Amino acid sequence: MHMCASTKVDWNVEIDSLLEELDHITALSITKIKNHKGKLYGFSEDKQKLLIKNSISPLPLHKALILLETIDDFKSSFENLYKTAFAKQVVLNCSNLKFNPEVSVSRIKKTDADVVGLWKEQVLEIVGDIKYYQKYKDVYSKVILGDSRQELSQIKDDSIDAVITSPPYPNEKDYTRATRLESVLLGFINTSEDLRAIKKTLLRSNSKGIYKDDDDLKWIKENQTVNQLAEEIERTRMALHKTSGFEKLYYKVVLQYFGGLAKHLNSLKPKLKNGAKLAYVVGDQCSYFRIPIRTGHILAEIANALGYKVLRIDLFRTRLATATKEKINEEVVILEYRK
Repeated sequence: MHMCASTKVDWNVEIDSLLEELDHITALSITKIKNHKGKLYGFSEDKQKLLIKNSISPLPLHKALILLETIDDFKSSFENLYKTAFAKQVVLNCSNLKFNPEVSVSRIKKTDADVVGLWKEQVLEIVGDIKYYQKYKDVYSKVILGDSRQELSQIKDDSIDAVITSPPYPNEKDYTRATRLESVLLGFINTSEDLRAIKKTLLRSNSKGIYKDDDDLKWIKENQTVNQLAEEIERTRMALHKTSGFEKLYYKVVLQYFGGLAKHLNSLKPKLKNGAKLAYVVGDQCSYFRIPIRTGHILAEIANALGYKVLRIDLFRTRLATATKEKINEEVVILEYRK
């Protein structure tokens, strides 16, 4: 995400040089694919275990790895732009993945794809955007890679006017699955240890992301609403005789999730200007034994206890809960911070 976001705010691109290099990479990749003899390129066993089974078919994967190898060999200053285009197309048009809204594998597999051609088209589309918006190239943007619950040392104190964001929702979605294929292909995740390290930097929002040394829950130990909600979830689990390892962690997800939000809001305070405004898009949930979690109202309660002023909670939209088919709210919690 950091690589793609950094690429998208960089408009200072020498287009002629990029186009010349694009033609070279395209021609070389096509030649390599055409002349390749023997076993297809593929993932190691360790990498294969990190992916959803059948995420991508052997031939498209072979072509994708050859294209990546060619991009890497060029050691280009446009490497991240090429890889951003690659990440989009390899998932969208070359893999077997589908999103609705969970990531899953389509029953109809793409046994082949014009990987290089699709990638080149995507790069040219980016070039078109750059040409159109290059008049704004002097507008400064910075993308920071970090955990917003921790000490925000890369941001100056009293420097933030506004925060607009949408944290994960408390449910059973493993958000790393949505970008797993491209993360493995691009080398950001090579082992289960790499994956675990990334998950530990994320807000705890599902039982697959809970670890023994997690302690964010200490930030809401005095919050009766959250603690009562966690107790209700655990009582319901025992009453229903649910005994799986993941189900036993449901109550803990709620504690760690809201604790993480509290820790984030507390860490953020020194960085905010007096009168800074904040907007958090969050969604109510019924993922844990159909017990309602009113995320927006709980977040507002936590923020208020930390010294934020809750200006209002706006209804963003309603959607159908997967389990109950009932309408649940997505809301925008609007806050103000005064010192």
